[in-house]
Amino acid sequence: MTIRKEIINNKLYELSLSKFRSSFHLNKKMKEYTKKKGLVTITKHTYDFINMRLKEKNPINDGKQTPMKQVHPTFIAQHACACCCRSCLEKWHNIPREKELSNNEINYIVELIIEWIKTEIK
Repeated sequence: MTIRKEIINNKLYELSLSKFRSSFHLNKKMKEYTKKKGLVTITKHTYDFINMRLKEKNPINDGKQTPMKQVHPTFIAQHACACCCRSCLEKWHNIPREKELSNNEINYIVELIIEWIKTEIK
């Protein structure tokens, strides 16, 4: 197992211990959507969302940029993984909100989200 995979698995376990984070799940419609689109497309969407909504430092609407409703599987996964806003990224992942996300940080966030989605669609 790679170091990154181990870090992601450990973080998913840690998140599963949070009553709030573990309360998020994909509904049947979101699972079907994910299976229909495929993980390659969902991963592309996730990169797009993270770059659009979280990449910048100190976003003006921090804490409000990620919908909580069943709109897209990535949004639900972002809440489950504490990757929904820069405040949660700082608290749960030690990624400071006062700096722009690096490509490495974006890759980590996307990998974490996709791993969570994979567990949901099994």
